[in-house]
Amino acid sequence: MFSHVMLGTNDIDQSKIFYDNLLGSLGAKPGVVDDKGRLIYMHDDSIFLLTLPIDGQPATHANGSTLGFACSSVEQVDAWHAAGVANGGKSIEDPPGVRNSRVGDVYLAYLRDPAGNKLCGLHRMA
Repeated sequence: MFSHVMLGTNDIDQSKIFYDNLLGSLGAKPGVVDDKGRLIYMHDDSIFLLTLPIDGQPATHANGSTLGFACSSVEQVDAWHAAGVANGGKSIEDPPGVRNSRVGDVYLAYLRDPAGNKLCGLHRMA
């Protein structure tokens, strides 16, 4: 359904450190910066980008928005969360753990990236 996801940032270098480690915990290679200054990650047929806003205004996070990253196991969610916290992210909401939902149990962890974007590591449990 989606071709890519792009988030705003005010600091490409800080975002690269954070996301190289966060996405590296999911098996992604380090991001590359293109000729327009966008930080690009390509992994498992997905494209994730970070950019300085083209209007010249500061990047801000959207209240109520969350970007979820699929994880293959509980351990991978925990590694994702630890990599984020160790590289400038902030753990938010409840600690990583199982949440019961109508569509089945999931193991979740939430972070804010250095620009304030809300992220979720998610593993669908059997």
